[in-house]
Amino acid sequence: MIALTEQERRLLDIIRPVADRLGMEVVRLRVSGGRRPHLQVMAEKAGGAATDVEDCARLSRAMGPVLEEADPISEAYILEVSTPGIDRPLTRPGDFARWIGHAVRIELARPIDGRRRFTGTIVSEGEDGAHIELDDETELVAAVHEMSRATLVLTDELIEAARAAGNLPPQPDEEDDLEGFEIDESEDTDEEETGDLQ
Repeated sequence: MIALTEQERRLLDIIRPVADRLGMEVVRLRVSGGRRPHLQVMAEKAGGAATDVEDCARLSRAMGPVLEEADPISEAYILEVSTPGIDRPLTRPGDFARWIGHAVRIELARPIDGRRRFTGTIVSEGEDGAHIELDDETELVAAVHEMSRATLVLTDELIEAARAAGNLPPQPDEEDDLEGFEIDESEDTDEEETGDLQ
């Protein structure tokens, strides 16, 4: 699920060695259409270590020359590099095992008994895939390659786990006086325009 289309898989082959050299892993890669294509790369430090905006910026700068030389997208496009966030997508074998006990939403590539979307709790992950206890207390077992989408559900438990792992920015105490502070509402991304301008 890291890359879905043939174009995305070609881009992943180009980008993954660059990420490896920086000690990072590509979590998801998507190309969206529109007037100007949008190349979205979601990445994190190897092993899921805390990843920040500067890590994304380093990856973006390292990817630039490689993408320019390979020229995988013929028209001008926008490059966006971001971290997975708290309610992250689960795209690789092993991702589910890291988040046992947490809620997840899954969409299967092919329906089971006419149903493609499921919500439940991650119980385990083995060679046969991820084991999910569904809300109706039945179990879904599915491998990553059988899914078209899987994301963690934002819960208090997930936020606390992210905080404990160092993947959550410091939060102010409720009693802190926030008057005079400005809130940066920009996304946690490093975005630039690249490709051949027309």
